[in-house]
Amino acid sequence: AAGSRMEEDGDGGRGTAGSSLAASSRFVRCLYAVGFLDLFGVSMVVPLMNLHIKSLGASHTVAGIIGSLYGIMQLFSSTFVGCWSDVVGRRYSLLACILLSALGYFLLGTSTTVLLFAISRVPVGIFKHTLSISKALLSELVAERERPLVMGRFNAASSVGFILGPVLGGYLTQLQGGFYHTAFSCASIFLLNAGLVWMLPWSEEKPQEGSKGTHSFSAKAKCDVPLNSARKGALAGDGLFCSAWLQAAAVLRRIQGIACSALWDVFVVRFLMSVAILLYYSNFTLALEERFGVKPLFSGYLLSYSNALGVLAGCLLGPITRVYQHNTYRLLLHSSSLTCTLILLYTSALSIWMVILSSTFLAFSTTIGRTCIIDLELSIGGKEGSGALLGVGQSVTSVARIVAPLLAGIAQEFSPCGPPSLGVGLALLAIVVMNMNKQKYCSPAGGKLKNQ
Repeated sequence: AAGSRMEEDGDGGRGTAGSSLAASSRFVRCLYAVGFLDLFGVSMVVPLMNLHIKSLGASHTVAGIIGSLYGIMQLFSSTFVGCWSDVVGRRYSLLACILLSALGYFLLGTSTTVLLFAISRVPVGIFKHTLSISKALLSELVAERERPLVMGRFNAASSVGFILGPVLGGYLTQLQGGFYHTAFSCASIFLLNAGLVWMLPWSEEKPQEGSKGTHSFSAKAKCDVPLNSARKGALAGDGLFCSAWLQAAAVLRRIQGIACSALWDVFVVRFLMSVAILLYYSNFTLALEERFGVKPLFSGYLLSYSNALGVLAGCLLGPITRVYQHNTYRLLLHSSSLTCTLILLYTSALSIWMVILSSTFLAFSTTIGRTCIIDLELSIGGKEGSGALLGVGQSVTSVARIVAPLLAGIAQEFSPCGPPSLGVGLALLAIVVMNMNKQKYCSPAGGKLKNQ
């Protein structure tokens, strides 16, 4: 009888574990849908915004200033929103970001003046960090070995949304008051996304065994207990309802912890590679027209082809990481080296076929590199909280987006190949930085930094 009871208990334990694993898988798939809907809605509107603001009577300078202000708001808000999501929990921060972004796109749909257009960009510029918070949540739900695979699939699902969104947006613009229909449709998609997030089984979901997340989604943690609150002394479990000054203090402590951490080289690599890739794309259409006489339509097809290959690369990250035995550093080093080589091939291309070849493999190397740098940030600095780390990383990328157009403009004065040539130099510098810090990533202690 005792043996039978032990067998039943064992079967029950396995059943519970299997049920938990299935629930976690459903949760992760729902987050893929969140990423898809986010970029699907955004990509409906973004390609049409310059046309709309010019139709309102704004000059090119005013349109550029408003675009720059959005980038600057993203630069400063990403770190704070990421840290805030660590403090109040992923559920409430994700819902707040989606709903406030929906408000921004709703205001965009009512913008009949340049001033209203600028005001509508404020809530989006501050709170449009849905993808970063979703990635932070994914990093806590899955085992560390599976993180690159899951991140790759999440990026692939988001990219599919970015490919399909402009098609629907282009169709809606043909209607009477097309831009306003598009903006309201985008806001509706964000509301749908918020409903999806609200209905996720937060009370049942738990991190996978072996993952580095510390969130508890148990029934007694319905307020989404703040990440590592007991260990870090940030807040003690009131979630969203904690006082604002306690939340602010906890956010500042997290930012200070990251500033004093040993992550500077990872962020330097991310910055250099981001600028290098942005320089490659900065004058892509114009350079192809000047160098090979191809029409902008061909460049558009080539970029769409690259985006589709990027989706495929995200789906193949699982087998690739297994080939590399889950050595993220080595995969990042090789993908960055390949990116540098391919940009050099594009720069020295003598025919359009060499450009197509470089674009084909560049779609794979850049997608893999973006996923690996995020995984390396979380692996080396996981003790700081994934939301904070991803927020700082997004700020680094925002700085790259500000710096790259300036460098591209200067390099363009010398040659159509000037921007990508400069990108090759920056990519080489990133590879040198990685090699200089190789010991940190390859030593046994390096893999344990996140547990200290």
